[in-house]
Parts: sequence; structure tokens; C-alpha cells
Amino acid sequence: MSPARRRRTVEHLQKQCEASQRQACRVVQQPRSTQRYKPQVKQDEPALIRRMHELVRRYPRFGYRRIGALLQAEGRRINRKRVRRLWKQEGFRVPQKTHKKRRLGHSDNGILRHRALHQDDVWTWDFIHDSDESGRPLKIFSLVDEYTRECLALEANRSMTAVDVIDVLAEVFRQRGLPQCIRSDNGPEFIAAAIQQYLSTAGIDTLYVQPASPWENGYAESFHGRLRDELLNLEVFANLAEAKALAAHWKQEYNHVRPHSSLGYATPAAFAARCSNDNNHEDNGIDASGALPPNPRLLPLLGNSHDKSSESDYTGQTLITVGT
Repeated sequence: MSPARRRRTVEHLQKQCEASQRQACRVVQQPRSTQRYKPQVKQDEPALIRRMHELVRRYPRFGYRRIGALLQAEGRRINRKRVRRLWKQEGFRVPQKTHKKRRLGHSDNGILRHRALHQDDVWTWDFIHDSDESGRPLKIFSLVDEYTRECLALEANRSMTAVDVIDVLAEVFRQRGLPQCIRSDNGPEFIAAAIQQYLSTAGIDTLYVQPASPWENGYAESFHGRLRDELLNLEVFANLAEAKALAAHWKQEYNHVRPHSSLGYATPAAFAARCSNDNNHEDNGIDASGALPPNPRLLPLLGNSHDKSSESDYTGQTLITVGT
């Protein structure tokens, strides 16, 4: 029992049993000096509590550790114990969700056997589904760096084909470079011939997990859990445009504002900035010709009149701008 609870117990005994303070303290084993102690409220505490209320309203699924990390990021000198005390004092609480657990899979392409060792080593992608206010479907594509936890792409649309996925990949490749591997499930968009040919041409390995084994793609599942918990379950999308705008805003906050527990409560962007990736880009970047793999959407534009050299030049000039 904490000293504060003992103090309340002593006061209750004094009132209900008409006992003296000395007798009540002896019963609950509370030192009288502790009983008479009056806590000193720091001058910044009211403002700190107001700020905690603002953050809790803005991020209702964040616990006291993540709220404390946000307060520290704002420059406040506050430790975790004080945040926890104020959290309990104000009655904040994040409902805990329980899930059934499965045994981990043993696929060579799963997260246990093939872990990301550095930035841009393994990316993971997947789809998550939702609907707008009128009940029309939304299909949201995500692309995450497993090592830095950065969200590299978050695209909402009514539907997405393999060629649409390639358009998103081309834009990310243009801005960031190429990864060593991409991990995914066996969805039709990811096993399509166009995707496999595109990644093979780029020299990117594909890591397909075992069918019906989502735990082998745990980073994508974890990211989608946060996405659904912190965005999809909280927002009602009026239309596709609003879904796109809110997804882009959430992606920005996820990368640059939201503290990540597995990164020591640093943001993914801050952690990525500390990563040394000079050697990574030498091995994983664009080849000497500077050309990205040909996009299937542009292949009909090449025609039959171009020879191999002109086709290569065309590819090198145009594919870097795909998706802009």
C-alpha cells in the first residue's frame, strides 16, 4: 500500500472509529511524520497536466510512456515516474486488447529466419481494407522499412492492381533507392508476373511468407495494427480524397512525431537519421546506367520501332519520373 493510500486509510479510521491519529497510524503502520507530510505541488504541474490532457485527446491510444516521450521531445524536464504518477492521478487509461496467439512459423522467409540487419535491407508491404462513410471500399497500401520502422508509402485508393503498386514503388525508389529484399504475403498483387519481373530486373529479392501465416510478416501486421488503432478506428472518411489526406497526415506524424517503443522511443525518422547507410546505397542503389527497371505501364509506349539501345535510353530517361 502506498503512503498516500495509508494516509487516506488513517483519515478514514479517525473519522469512522473516532481514533486518534497516533492509534490509527499504529494500526496501518504509517509513520506519523509521513501522515502529516503535505505534498508540494510544483509550479509547472498545472500546465503539465493540461498538456497531458491535450496529448491524450489527440492520441487516445498512447500510454503514459509514449506520452512522456512526447513531453520530453517538447523540452520538458520530466521523468517517467512523474508522468506515471500524474497519469494515474488524472485517471487516464488505455484499454488493453487481448488476442489469441499462434505458434510462430518456421518459413525461411519469415521474420525470425530472415531479419533486417540495416536500413533498406528488408522492406515489407501489404494491404489493409476499410470503407468510407457511404460504405464504399477503401484499399490502403503500405510500405515499411523493417529496420528503421519508417513508413515509406501509404496510399489509399478504391482498388489497386500490380501495375498501380509498381507506380508507387517507382516513386519510392526514385526518392530513396532500392532495398535488398521485400517481404510480403501471397496476395495476387504481390505474386503477379509484372511485380516479379519488375523486382527481378531491379535485383531485389522477394520474400514470400507461408500462406495463411501472417505472423511471419509480423512487421507489416504490427504496423497495420497501429494504423487501424490510431487512424482507421478513429476517423470517419467522407470520401476518397479525405482518406488520402488523413492517411498522408498520419504517415507524416508516424515518421516524425510518434515515438516508437522498439526504437527507444525515438521517432522512425530520427532513428533513420542516425543510421549509417553509405555502404547500403553503394550495394543497393541504382545501377551504373542510372535507369530503374521498366514499368509495365510504359512498355506499350516504346513500340516496335526502337532498337535495344534506344529502348534502354528511353527507359533510363522516363522511369525515374513514374508516379510523379
